[in-house]
Amino acid sequence: MRKAFKYRLYPTKPQVKDLERTLELCRELYNAALQERRDAYKKAGKSVGLYQQKRYLPQIREELPQYKRVHSQVLQDVIHRVDKAFQGFFRRVKAGQKAGYPRFKGQGRYDSFTFPQAYETGVKLQEGGKRVLLKVFP
Repeated sequence: MRKAFKYRLYPTKPQVKDLERTLELCRELYNAALQERRDAYKKAGKSVGLYQQKRYLPQIREELPQYKRVHSQVLQDVIHRVDKAFQGFFRRVKAGQKAGYPRFKGQGRYDSFTFPQAYETGVKLQEGGKRVLLKVFP
């Protein structure tokens, strides 16, 4: 069984800045993953899969220091979102529907990030459920 929880956050100004920075990095990664898939197909006629892209995340975090500050599972979920967009695209093509190729996310168009294993890694409830501790930046 899967559970999902949504919380209304009231962050301080520095926390807002950190959250916005995380969203911007996630958006950049989403667009880069989408571009990689487009280029691979246009130039070589090959498709790039989910696990191929996930394999590069440690290298990205090593080469680009700003990504070291984003939790690894958050970055993995971004790659999952790209893959899900392509799965939906190919499903619609196969069904003969109007497909709509996955789009790049513009400024302000990426508005959430996910911790797949929330209680184990990135999110913890504190003070009787009144406070949420997000481990956005390790």
